[in-house]
Amino acid sequence: MPETTIETTSQTSADATTRQKAATRSSAFVRPVRTVAILGAVGALVAAIALPAFVSTSGAADAAPVTTEQLAAGNAQSIVVASEATQAPSTRGQFTATTPDEIEKRKAEEAAAARAAAAAAAAAASTASTSSSRPSLAGMALVAPGSGAVRYPVTSFTPGEGPGSGRGHEGWDMIAPEGTPIYAAAAGTVTASAESIGGYGVSMMIMSNLNGTMVETRYGHMVYGSRMVEAGDQVSAGQLIGLVGNTGNSYGSHLHFEVRIGGSVIDPEPWLAANAG
Repeated sequence: MPETTIETTSQTSADATTRQKAATRSSAFVRPVRTVAILGAVGALVAAIALPAFVSTSGAADAAPVTTEQLAAGNAQSIVVASEATQAPSTRGQFTATTPDEIEKRKAEEAAAARAAAAAAAAAASTASTSSSRPSLAGMALVAPGSGAVRYPVTSFTPGEGPGSGRGHEGWDMIAPEGTPIYAAAAGTVTASAESIGGYGVSMMIMSNLNGTMVETRYGHMVYGSRMVEAGDQVSAGQLIGLVGNTGNSYGSHLHFEVRIGGSVIDPEPWLAANAG
């Protein structure tokens, strides 16, 4: 009996020691877990407070890209840049260019074309006005062309101003060097010959009968002292009558040649072409 009592007491003491060690280990384990839990709770609280603010500020950056069409629909004054923008050609009048240099070049070309067209129109109007002021040349062929009845008064010349210029010019200027021979355009009678006849300067006039039509020819601006015939003399077609000069109302060496039929001024150029050939 006494031995049994001693073993029981020793067993009880051992159990108490074991429970005390277990409790100590449990307490040591609970404290870190509690700390972790507290930290986790604090982190959750911070996240709950900060996350909405973060979402509100970063939402615009995370939003889906806006297309060009959506921008245009939302704001008519929006400017689209970078690769979405394309440069449209600039249109000016009737041409299209894409750079300032090309635009200026095309504008200059169109301006030059407009000036040329205006000049052509003005020339055409001037020609029409001159033609309308000249008498009709219908039926002016009085002799057979090339027959010799009518000759060119100067054989080598440069055509100058004709009649109908609007300044009282009634002849055809046949430009030639001073001293160039002048010939009678047709056979006839010298009606005037002088060193000065008004604006003609040294000049003469011849009346001819060409197949029943009286034709007067006038020769002006001859060289002083070059007249070969006097009033009343008879001359033949192609006869030398004087030399080209620059006398009277003249602004350069030339023969002022006039043709009159029935007192009316005739354009000498087509008249000579029709009769002298």
